[in-house]
Amino acid sequence: KKTPPAGAELLGLVEASLDGDKADDTVVIELAGKTEIADFMVVASGTSQRHVGAMAEHLKENLKAAGLAGVSSEGETHCDWVLIDAGDVVVHLFKPEVRTFYNLEKLWGIAPPAPSVVQKTGLIA
Repeated sequence: KKTPPAGAELLGLVEASLDGDKADDTVVIELAGKTEIADFMVVASGTSQRHVGAMAEHLKENLKAAGLAGVSSEGETHCDWVLIDAGDVVVHLFKPEVRTFYNLEKLWGIAPPAPSVVQKTGLIA
């Protein structure tokens, strides 16, 4: 039986999954010592509702394949903002305009990333 990934190993799995799905503007926020909810928060953008939904689905599949049980998610009905709770890592996937509106990074004292090339050129679907 597999030992489910935790902490930094789980974060690496999440980052690899999002990178493989071409997530935009991925930011990792270290939460250890700031809150008990998780060790890391990952915030990333997709180019459309379809992209956000696909990233969420792939991430959940990858987490399950790695032996992580009980992953919960919210927001997959509309895919403007999908939250995936993987225990030690909480993942927020956004459409760019929704991410800008909520600006989660600011709540944790992190500067939001500069808009990606896709956002600057208006090539968002």
